[in-house]
Amino acid sequence: MPQRISLTQFLIGEQRAGRISADLRLLLEVVARAAEAIGATVSKGALVGALGEAGTENVQGEAQKKLDVIANEILLQANEWGGHLAAMASEEVETVCQIPSDYPKGDYLLLFDPLDGSSNIDVNVTIGTIFSVLRNPQAKDKNPTEADFLQPGHNQLAAGYATYGPSTQLVLTVGNGVHAFTLDREMGGFIYTHPFMTVPVETREYAINASNVRYWEAPMQRYIAELQQGKDGPRGSDFNMRWIASMVADVHRVLTRGGIFMYPLDEKCRAKGGKLRLMYEANPMAMLIEQAGGAATTGRERILDIVPERLHQRVPVILGSRAEVERVTAYHLDTDA
Repeated sequence: MPQRISLTQFLIGEQRAGRISADLRLLLEVVARAAEAIGATVSKGALVGALGEAGTENVQGEAQKKLDVIANEILLQANEWGGHLAAMASEEVETVCQIPSDYPKGDYLLLFDPLDGSSNIDVNVTIGTIFSVLRNPQAKDKNPTEADFLQPGHNQLAAGYATYGPSTQLVLTVGNGVHAFTLDREMGGFIYTHPFMTVPVETREYAINASNVRYWEAPMQRYIAELQQGKDGPRGSDFNMRWIASMVADVHRVLTRGGIFMYPLDEKCRAKGGKLRLMYEANPMAMLIEQAGGAATTGRERILDIVPERLHQRVPVILGSRAEVERVTAYHLDTDA
């Protein structure tokens, strides 16, 4: 049998190649162990009373599921004591999560969406955790503020996500391609199973919440109408639509076999700037997609070039196979012009 390479072995290789520091390697290993713990809880579901509503709301005003709260606590507790972080930010928490004063501090900032796809929890559909790592611009003796997190996505040192489905997988980039690891539940630990994942330039598959069609802007309505006309329309080819309503699952499909994922600006979310969170969802996913050869825009600009204004800022997201993302972006820019 071929040699099994663990996540730790892979990260040590990246460290020896000079692509990551020892502290960043250890931080990513802690995040991976937290993902293992979250995945174990997700897999038990109703057996441990983890399903259903928590009876609370997050900073976004959204009702929290019990697993949202559990996953958030697992990530906070796992990462606060290791000495690798200066601070954390969670999609579920309004302000910066500071490292307790009795723990050492490191050089990095960690951002995460503890459990993406909450609407799918109780129906046993794939959900996941998304994370992003930035360098802390402040000295270690100062507590980072929200302003220290407001860095454009191209500053990310690492990004990734874990999926909790038929298997638990960790998908990761440290700026040298996209790599996936599968959890060996019997032996424990993530094993390197998918080296250098790539997104095909062209695709015939798209993911979008079609129930919002009446709220979309004209360029998005034009694009989807062309896809729906299939081989009889201007595209001259049939397209398939897939929609899971879990960004982790939809993006994982794009990374695995190509496609385009879209949550565009519409009249329902215009006042908020978009649907998805820039710092917790759009930036890490955009880094992964670009590292795999795809593209990621808001429909008007590259996501990784956006300078954040707020910790919980929202943006439109269009990402995946480069040819289709460029076409959608061109339609938006033509309409604006």
